[in-house]
This record gives sequence, structure tokens and C-alpha cells, in this order.
Amino acid sequence: MSNPDTLTPAKHKPLFRGVCASSITPFNADGTFALARLKPHIDWLIDEGVSAISPLGSSGEFAGMESDDRKRVMEASIEACAGRVPTVAGTHHVSTRLTIELSKHAESVGADALLIVPPYYMAPTPAQTMDHFRRIAEAVSIPVVLYHNIPLTGVNLRTSHLAQLFREGAIKGVKMSNAEPDRICSLLQETDGQLSVYAGIDSVAFEGLCHGAHGWISGIPSMVPAAAVKLYQAISVKGDLVSARQIWAKLAPLMRLQFSAYHNGGDGAHWFSVMKAGLNMIGPEVGDPSPPVLPLPAEFHETLATLLRDLGYNVQTKH
Repeated sequence: MSNPDTLTPAKHKPLFRGVCASSITPFNADGTFALARLKPHIDWLIDEGVSAISPLGSSGEFAGMESDDRKRVMEASIEACAGRVPTVAGTHHVSTRLTIELSKHAESVGADALLIVPPYYMAPTPAQTMDHFRRIAEAVSIPVVLYHNIPLTGVNLRTSHLAQLFREGAIKGVKMSNAEPDRICSLLQETDGQLSVYAGIDSVAFEGLCHGAHGWISGIPSMVPAAAVKLYQAISVKGDLVSARQIWAKLAPLMRLQFSAYHNGGDGAHWFSVMKAGLNMIGPEVGDPSPPVLPLPAEFHETLATLLRDLGYNVQTKH
């Protein structure tokens, strides 16, 4: 079990505050990697003002890749970031052994921190999941952000579990992808704001930041980062709720479109199809999702384009 008093200097280093973009993994039409598109994409995200980049989060389509491919993408992503902002490397896998392997690799190629979802499919118990994160912490010297995502893992760590892992030194942050804003609030209160807590799904971003979340990692920060930065600045830096509400009034319709299928039991647009379509409209070409996720249906394109224009982006129809 890790002891906070014996943590390495790297683990003591503060995690980022602000908006973190989950960088995508570009693919060619035949399903092979289009890594030449990766640096222009990451350059664009950084130019939009993000505080950190997270390669191989959900937006990086990690679940469809073998370990060696994940390592290739991680190396290319960290090289593209070139130390301009911190990298929070997604090193999740279905087993503790493979997660540790990917985590040690990410640290060796320069990642600043790790973002790790609990093992998926097997749905380990909370006690087993906590042991999983303890073992990872013992194997690396950089901070771990636990990616709390119940629908895609079947694992629900309560506030008490997360606070215990933090006090043991096994984790330093939590990305809270839960539709209940109070999960963010209770975690901040339980740890006196010492645990870095990030809004992890856009539907709770406004409330989460108002509660004092340290930042935001989700779809909107990864698709329209500059707009996400404006909201973060209004709430977390300036404390200007009047301006924040005006910004959110333009972001909320995009959030509702992006997560329409997710929130409606499959009826609507897939969040990742929306993200890649949006990025193709306003930034460097990133290609289409890797099947089984398909490109955004044409019926949603004009709505998406209108929402992006309303946020101040120059929209180009590339498909």
C-alpha cells in the first residue's frame, strides 16, 4: 500500500487546473493509423488554449487497440505535445498486469500523469478495484487520475472509496463522469479540496465547476476547447456567473446533441460521431471514427454546423 509520506517528488507535483482535451486517434479509411494527422490536431488543441492533453482517453478509441498500437499512439502524442502542456496519459486496460505495463511505458516516454478507468467488462468489486489502483501506484512514480465511469465499466466506487485511495497516495485525482453533480461536490468536501476533481461529463460541467472542481475533461473541451476555456475562466477564475450562464446557454445545446444517444438509450447522435464531425468542420482533418462507431448521419450535420458557428467557429463542410 502506498504511503503519502514516502511518495516520490513526481507524485507530489500538482496536477493541472483548467480544461483538458482528450486528443483523438486519427485513422485512415482502411482502419490503419493516420499518425501524420496527430500533430496538427494536437497543435490546434493547444492553440485553442487547453491546460493539458489526455492521449488515449475515451476519445482516443483505446478500447479497440492492442497494447503495441496504444504504445505507438502514446509515443506520437507525447512527442507532438513536446512539453508545451502536461500530458495525462490514458493507460487503462482489462487487467492489472496490462495496465501497469502501459502505465510504465507512458511514464518512460514522458507522460506527466496517468488517466485510468477501472478494468472494464469483468466489473471487479470495489475492493478489487481499489487494489488494482494501489498496485499501479506502486509501479509508477507519476500521479494517477482515476477515471470514474460507471456505465462503461460497471464499477461504482463511492466517495469513501475514492477518498481512501487518495489518503493512501494511490490516486491524486478523479475524473468524475457521473451525471449527478453532487458526486463532485461530495468528493471535494470529503477531501477538503485537496484531491484534484475534474468534471468528466459535459452535463455536469457547469455545476461541477461552481462546486470548485479543479477542471474539466470531456467532449466539449475536446471538440470546442476555446469555448470550454471561456466557461472555466468565467466560473473558476473570475467568479462571473452572469457571463458563465451566457456562455453555457450556447454550449448546452451542443452538449445535448453530443450526448443525445447516450442520455436517451440509443436514440440520437453518438457522442464520438459528433465530436469527430465537429473537429473535421472547424479544425485539421481527423477522419472518421473506427467501426463499430460510424460517421455522424447527415441529418445532424446542419444542426452541428449551426451550433459551432454560434460559438464563433469558422465552419467548413469537409464531408
